[in-house]
Amino acid sequence: MTRPVRCAAAAGLFALSMLIPGLAVAEDGKTPDYQAIVAAPDRSEADRQTDQRREPAKMLAFTGIKEGMKVLDMEANAGYSTELLARAVGPAGTIYAQDPASIIERIVKDKFDNRAKGPAMKNVVHVVRDFDDPIPPDVSNLDMITFFYAYHDVTYMPVDRARMNAKMFAALKPGGYLIIADHSARKGDGTSVAHTLHRIEEATLRQEIEAAGFKLVAEGDFLHHPEDPRDDKVFKPAVPVDEFVLKYQKPI
Repeated sequence: MTRPVRCAAAAGLFALSMLIPGLAVAEDGKTPDYQAIVAAPDRSEADRQTDQRREPAKMLAFTGIKEGMKVLDMEANAGYSTELLARAVGPAGTIYAQDPASIIERIVKDKFDNRAKGPAMKNVVHVVRDFDDPIPPDVSNLDMITFFYAYHDVTYMPVDRARMNAKMFAALKPGGYLIIADHSARKGDGTSVAHTLHRIEEATLRQEIEAAGFKLVAEGDFLHHPEDPRDDKVFKPAVPVDEFVLKYQKPI
């Protein structure tokens, strides 16, 4: 099931983008100004508060997202990352924001829909599908998939993760990228603390993703915090949470 956030003609989107600071508007394939996207004056104060721990300009630069791309954002939730991605791909691009119906009902509620009313979300399609079958059958050859701070969630849900990862692999075009960020657990914890601490051991995640055929091409250290003992919940931590960021590619 897909829920179009808004519908508009390409010409209308281009004209609208002239009025929205931080919305990328250039030829397909160009690299947008990530700092300008984050600094856009029409972004909410709540998002700016989240920026302080998420380092969004660095994250966008790490992904390498470009204008005109077609991107799937796994577990979009309230849409913080979705909106940034939408601004980055510009009116010529498309963001598919995936959420299962159960999470919308329990957690997201109307948060995403409220965000979707903003002009920066014109190029977003809300995809309401389960994790282990997250891509609509008419969507293929994606340039990129993002999975931010949510892979640990699916480990304590009734999700066939091998099937989910295989679906993501199949939906990407050859050479396409999967970007994953999550909260670090201690060595040996695996997925055992995913529900209690909302963390996952990096080695466990890597093993599962690589089993689907993805190849690791880059690691980001801009959210690494070695002072974090990784033994507490990630909500309101005493010290910044240690997080890993990985870039995978579907072989060409």
